Amino acid sequence: MQTSDRIPTRKEIENIGVYTPGKPLEEVRRELGITHVIKLASNENPNGCSPLVKEAIIQELSNAALYPESTAPELTSKLALMLGVQQDQIITGNGSDEIIRLLTRSYVRTGDEVIMANVTFPRYETNVQIEGGIVVTVPLVEGAHDLEEMLRAINHRTRMIFVCNPNNPTGTIVGEEELLTFIQKVPPHVILVIDEAYYEYVQDSDYLQTLPLLASYPNLVVLRTFSKIYGLASLRMGYGIMHPTIVQSLIKVKEPFNTNRLAQVAAIASLDDEAFVTSCVQDNAEGRNYLEQELVRMGLTYFQSHANFLMIHMNRSGQDVFQGLLAEGVIVRSGTLLGYPETIRVTIGTPEENKAFIQALEKVLTTA
Repeated sequence: MQTSDRIPTRKEIENIGVYTPGKPLEEVRRELGITHVIKLASNENPNGCSPLVKEAIIQELSNAALYPESTAPELTSKLALMLGVQQDQIITGNGSDEIIRLLTRSYVRTGDEVIMANVTFPRYETNVQIEGGIVVTVPLVEGAHDLEEMLRAINHRTRMIFVCNPNNPTGTIVGEEELLTFIQKVPPHVILVIDEAYYEYVQDSDYLQTLPLLASYPNLVVLRTFSKIYGLASLRMGYGIMHPTIVQSLIKVKEPFNTNRLAQVAAIASLDDEAFVTSCVQDNAEGRNYLEQELVRMGLTYFQSHANFLMIHMNRSGQDVFQGLLAEGVIVRSGTLLGYPETIRVTIGTPEENKAFIQALEKVLTTA
């Protein structure tokens, strides 16, 4: 077969790396030849999804040959009612990361600057670069966004700002008053994206409720997802809440059938099971407390997380610890890939998984 090296790619993507997700269970089983593997790498819900979801999917399978409705009207109607917003303020996506892509595709021009934290969710940077935008990063302070420095970074070329709250990969949040002041000071011509993928896990009272602000700040965009607390990561369903004019811009550039039928009915069913969500939040809080206590006992520190994961300081190569845990059948994320090379990030699992992780971590640290 002839080489395609003479066919040049766009210069904007020449230096973009391929996104590296958490290692799948199946891959680890093949590589290590072991059957019992615990995956705590991708911030998935260890409780799975609501039983109502499974029932809804089974019923919807009879419509598998039919295209889905393009804008998921039944789901957006239900979300609007639950969130206290108008239906035309909501757009659904193939995960909230698709909405990030739609935002940069619609609004970021070549040479525009986009401000974000260093370190945060990497897909912000990737999508900005694809559109020819310039990424402006502001270092985190103790794992949290430095909003004052982000304000100072705004200039006439600034087109968009991303704030991940809670932040991935550190799990930290920005205080209510601090974030509100930031929103008030961002110029109205700059789109401000608040990514709340882990919103449902937050129990801290010092957390800003952003949706009531949408009416006063037309440049504000809030992102949420069904991948985390609702346990629908494989079905890819996220959504954004924003001014209707922004929604209409995104609809112009999205794929016609970006969310499938099974994902739509699964998300609708998820919203009907409040007890499941409440249970997951409680389980997560208990699991996080257990891990924190064990880490303190082991003399390890971590970022104060408000999400369903912990980023732990290892004071040694996070990649080495990752590999050691992998050999024990426990998959976590190496901080090397997340901007903190001497850390690992671990998803909060079931009580049994959390205990197994601690046991494996102690073994790795004592034998290293």
